[in-house]
Amino acid sequence: ALAALRGHQRRALLLRRMVAAEPPSPSSSPRQGRTKEERRKGVGSAKSVAETAPEGVFGPPTLVAAEPRLLEDVIAGGPPPAAEALQPDYLRRAARLKDELASAVVLGIETSCDDTAVAVLRGDGTVLGQDVASQHELHEEWGGVVPSIAFEAHKANIRTTQENALADAGLTMADVDAVAVTVGPGLEICLRVGTEFAKELCAEHGTPFMAVHHLEAHCLMARLGLADEAPAFPFLALLVSGGHCQMLLVRGLGRYSIIGGTIDDALGEAYDKVARMLGLPATNGGGPALERAARAGDKTKYPLPVPMQQRPDCDFSYAGLKTSVRNAIGKLRRQLGEEFADPEVPLPEQVVNDLSASFQDSAIKHLEQRLRRALKRLAASGGEEDQIKQIVLAGGVAANQELRARMEALCEKHELELLVPDPRLCTDNGVMVAWAAIERLETGQICLPDDQQVQARVPMGTALELES
Repeated sequence: ALAALRGHQRRALLLRRMVAAEPPSPSSSPRQGRTKEERRKGVGSAKSVAETAPEGVFGPPTLVAAEPRLLEDVIAGGPPPAAEALQPDYLRRAARLKDELASAVVLGIETSCDDTAVAVLRGDGTVLGQDVASQHELHEEWGGVVPSIAFEAHKANIRTTQENALADAGLTMADVDAVAVTVGPGLEICLRVGTEFAKELCAEHGTPFMAVHHLEAHCLMARLGLADEAPAFPFLALLVSGGHCQMLLVRGLGRYSIIGGTIDDALGEAYDKVARMLGLPATNGGGPALERAARAGDKTKYPLPVPMQQRPDCDFSYAGLKTSVRNAIGKLRRQLGEEFADPEVPLPEQVVNDLSASFQDSAIKHLEQRLRRALKRLAASGGEEDQIKQIVLAGGVAANQELRARMEALCEKHELELLVPDPRLCTDNGVMVAWAAIERLETGQICLPDDQQVQARVPMGTALELES
């Protein structure tokens, strides 16, 4: 009875917080209000790519209100109007960063969704310290991330997480040479927490500010600290996470072309939803739970269709596969008899394992087919500048061991190198934010924090149409 009372009190508290902010709206289904074409160009992109990312080059007005500028231009031409209020030593400190980047210290802040993450990196890619405040338990009972709950948790955790990361590195803010923060895409109210906190730190300490694109940070993680061994441009990036599923041709820093994107669910979103259908525990995420169940399952026991077999493009779709799993569950419950007719009654463990294995097999086959098609069309395009030798697998789902193994086999067959970040750095983290900022600082770019805005919907680039 006491446990039930405490659970009731906790739910009442969460509800009061949501009423104070906005109604519960799990963000695991970000498709509403957008066309299929908008979803294809990037989950969350409200405007067409042509409107927001001219020539496929990432830059204003897609991300930062104050344009990233070359240090030489800023210093030679004098500070622009937006920078007049900056502390006098801001530009001088920024100017030193490019020449002293290898030993510089960058603080990275990530609050785009449900985890508060801060990391401290040296310019050569060495991770000096980091800390993460997870929100999995807060959102588990709602079946998805509730933005208002995430917002409150970010506010409560951001400063402590930053202090812990610095303590882990044995440093203070006086040792930090730049502060980087994710400003989009993501949940707007969550992005705002990190961005405003970063701006406060920069204003208080006169530290240069860097705005970071969330998806670019994922794409660049495979280059972390590799120097001459980093993947050379161009390379193909397959971004698979809970909110994004895209295939990108990366021609250079800030130069991205979209080969394919999801028209409905992202892969990680589908993993999480199917895990909930199967009644798998999701304390640390439905995807990892489903992957564990699939290891003990037979993928041939309950065959499921591979999505979009009749579409000759490179786009993705997981809504139909998710529906096939739901139908299979309903059919199995009827076959298993009255005992399992109630959806609240857990299915037998082996049935869950087999369905998990079948879903995972079909989901990865879909990725494999799309990737093979993209490689074939890129090879046939004839442009030397687009001939790739490496594939980068990035995003939260890239931590999936079955996916990594099958992508490795595919790359080996095509004589390509597969590059995947450490599994611990595949999910959202502060390391990737700091590293993305270091990559841009190396080219002499800075950002001006005045009037910096967050953007919930930010495409990565223009669509690249490859001939069949």
